[in-house]
Amino acid sequence: MPSKFKNYTLKSYLDVLAKKEPVPGGGSAAALTGALGAALLCMVANYSKGKSQSKMVEKRIQRILDQSEAIRKRFLELVDLDAEAYLNVVKTKNASPREKKAALKGAQKVPQEVCRLSYKAVQLAPFLVQKGNKYLIGDVEAAIEMLMAAFNSALHLK
Repeated sequence: MPSKFKNYTLKSYLDVLAKKEPVPGGGSAAALTGALGAALLCMVANYSKGKSQSKMVEKRIQRILDQSEAIRKRFLELVDLDAEAYLNVVKTKNASPREKKAALKGAQKVPQEVCRLSYKAVQLAPFLVQKGNKYLIGDVEAAIEMLMAAFNSALHLK
């Protein structure tokens, strides 16, 4: 893999995704979709900060921002980790059954993590709908749809 996909422009990533190349593939795209969903949660949390009179609400929104930002960053790492794991599977094409099995098991870890992170991120959304910026509920809904798409896509890959 010449360079990290996470450093590609959107156009470059989509161009290489569309090619007849082994990577990136579905797992990488699922991770990117999750990152987009988590980024939307971050945006809503950022717009919601400082709007409440309640210190408890402000603390919770900050915690949601911190958690969604960490999830977003991890999803972005998984864009490349999935590609690396799949290239490892490709390399074991003529290897022993034990090596093939180990490579496949390693490749399954990324989609599993995409599912876990997606689930975790979706759980952050209800509070943003209740106490966040009321003009951004549609963005929270879009985030949930992206996170569900990431979850469901990764579920088919593990």
